[in-house]
Amino acid sequence: MRHALAFALTLACAAPAWAAEPFTSPDILILGDSQIPFGTGPVFLDFFKNLETRCNASPAQKAQLSQLDTQKTAVIGVRSSSLHSWTARSGKAKGAICDVDPKWKVNAGTFGTINTTGNKYAQIGRGRPYQFCKKDHSAFEAMFAPGYYAPKLLFMSFLGNSTSRWSGSRQLALQDVKNMLSQVPQGTPCVFMTTLPSYSGKVTAKRLKAQENIRWAFKKAGKSCTFIEGANQQTIAANQGNRNHFRRTKAGKVKDIYHPNERAARKFFSIEMKSICKAVFKELPKTAPTHRPTVTR
Repeated sequence: MRHALAFALTLACAAPAWAAEPFTSPDILILGDSQIPFGTGPVFLDFFKNLETRCNASPAQKAQLSQLDTQKTAVIGVRSSSLHSWTARSGKAKGAICDVDPKWKVNAGTFGTINTTGNKYAQIGRGRPYQFCKKDHSAFEAMFAPGYYAPKLLFMSFLGNSTSRWSGSRQLALQDVKNMLSQVPQGTPCVFMTTLPSYSGKVTAKRLKAQENIRWAFKKAGKSCTFIEGANQQTIAANQGNRNHFRRTKAGKVKDIYHPNERAARKFFSIEMKSICKAVFKELPKTAPTHRPTVTR
């Protein structure tokens, strides 16, 4: 008995500090890359916390939204990550999620119900809400383990960091989609939207090929996850060459062509609002599900 008690106390003492932190899974989970901490994160949070008004929901749509507590919305954006990063079990791709940034010591921006610190920056792997780095498991497999994250709506936004991978190979794009679908719990309503266009026309041109292939991959996979084109004629026109939508030097020169600012994000959401709302209501069950989706390993 004394040995058992001593062993239990040893385990308790050895447990990391975050293990005692309370955690409630968000109902709405939004995942993306470095565009989130650099500008889009607050706009994602505001939009999804206010879905009913933003989407001018009909009575039937309000019934769908009643399945969600929109105040339980979490937004996570991890530096140079991509869809492939969240499904990889090792290597450089997984490192984009789990490695400590050598310069800033944090690699993510987080907003909403999981962030109680007031500081938007976090390091994945540190803290109860960010335990996505289990050995021999992908970030998705760790995140969606039983008793951890169980979102009622998953919304993903990626493109730029996959430009070379997806523009060069439809099959790699399809592989990424299939891996994602196999690791997200079956039946989870999901939406995938490509990220905001760049300031540079040259960069956007390359990304359009990648977007074409990832759109094809979602269609080819044939399973439920609604796709939205983030780069289209209107959103490209709003960002391309528009200095007001990007961070500038004191002299007025754009110093970051890849990360649109919060003003750009608000414009983007005003353009894409109908597409986003349509996708959300397409994915949400017309009636409440009777059981929690199971995790596919």
